[in-house]
Amino acid sequence: MRKEIKIKNQIGELERVNQFLEEIASELGLDMELQMNLNLVLEEMVSNVIFYAYPEGKTAEIELVAESHGKELTFVLTDRGKEFDPTAKEDANPDINPMERDIGGMGIYIVKNIMNEVSYQRLEGKNLLTMTKEIK
Repeated sequence: MRKEIKIKNQIGELERVNQFLEEIASELGLDMELQMNLNLVLEEMVSNVIFYAYPEGKTAEIELVAESHGKELTFVLTDRGKEFDPTAKEDANPDINPMERDIGGMGIYIVKNIMNEVSYQRLEGKNLLTMTKEIK
């Protein structure tokens, strides 16, 4: 299975990402808990691109590709925004009181804990974030 969606860097597009994931979950027969976790991952990473990758007011395209091979489901999120490797950021400490914690970092921490593999590449002016999850 291979599916892709192209969206604009606008917060309203997260609904399309959710529908995209629902189609994949239905096709692969994923359980609701896994679907909810994957939705959290995609919402976190796509919203980071929407909010931080481009200067305010600049409209741009974001691509999300999903591929399933046997027991693995892989998402590749691609944008042409400013270079940023979320995997290089030090993991947030979940034991610190949220009111005392620095802003940022929890999203990628959650993503790394839900997904089995998360990697980043910068190729030809594009950010490529690859996230893989073992599925049953």
